[in-house]
Amino acid sequence: MMGIIFFLTFMIVLLSIFLLQKSTNKKLYKLALGYNTAFSLLFLTLFFYYANSKNMVDVIKNLAQRTTHKVEERNPSSEQSKKPVTIVSALIDAPLFSQLPELPRGCEVTSLAMLLNHAGINVDKMTLAKQIKKNPVPYRIHNGKIFYGHPNEGFVGDMYTIKKPGYGVYHKPIKELAEIYLPNQIVDLTGQSFEEIYKYLSKGTPVWVITNTTFRVLPPSEFMEWQTPQGPIKITYREHSVLITGYDEKYIYFNDPLTGTKNKKAPKSEFIQAWIQMGKQAITYNRN
Repeated sequence: MMGIIFFLTFMIVLLSIFLLQKSTNKKLYKLALGYNTAFSLLFLTLFFYYANSKNMVDVIKNLAQRTTHKVEERNPSSEQSKKPVTIVSALIDAPLFSQLPELPRGCEVTSLAMLLNHAGINVDKMTLAKQIKKNPVPYRIHNGKIFYGHPNEGFVGDMYTIKKPGYGVYHKPIKELAEIYLPNQIVDLTGQSFEEIYKYLSKGTPVWVITNTTFRVLPPSEFMEWQTPQGPIKITYREHSVLITGYDEKYIYFNDPLTGTKNKKAPKSEFIQAWIQMGKQAITYNRN
């Protein structure tokens, strides 16, 4: 009720002001002036009374709440508008195994052993060395050209000694072997961008890769051509495999089976370029 009186008083004050501005009749002018004065005083009295009352406080609160609500509708709260936080670093505690002294050329199966053991599969490098598919194509040189097997068709040469010809194995036979232990879980990331590797590392899953022993781009002089039944390929005897365990803004971290170093690091850009040069080969697994 008090609010209605307050509102009517305010409207009469406005009307009297309007009449004062428009009136040319002296009597009407005096009447309007009287009303204006009287109702202005009444308006001020009501205003101060109403302003100090609980009703006025409630009105102001309600108005503020409505205004805030409208602002929130146009601008969602920070909780609602939050985007997923980009993880800029990760470091995984994966098992470390050394390929030496038993497997001088066994970096690939040793790195696979680390990956599988991280997944909860208790298997050692020597078992994997026996199980990995072997490429039976013999090493020979004819008319100055080297004829040998393709590492994506199985392990090429002797894994157990460097006194005999040998090379290594690429991602396809490694994936096939890994699938025996983790059926329907192995993911072949070969050929994809390094961003896909980041995704798995950020989820706590390490990634098996092919790189080289320098972890940077090799000059052309480090490569030679082989003739294989599947066609000519470029290989380097610096080929190497490690298990990537993490990354940050500057470095890639990995377990190195050759040096037996856990979470070894290399400059990120150099490591990635070396990985690209070796064909972007990578495998990992999905957790059930």
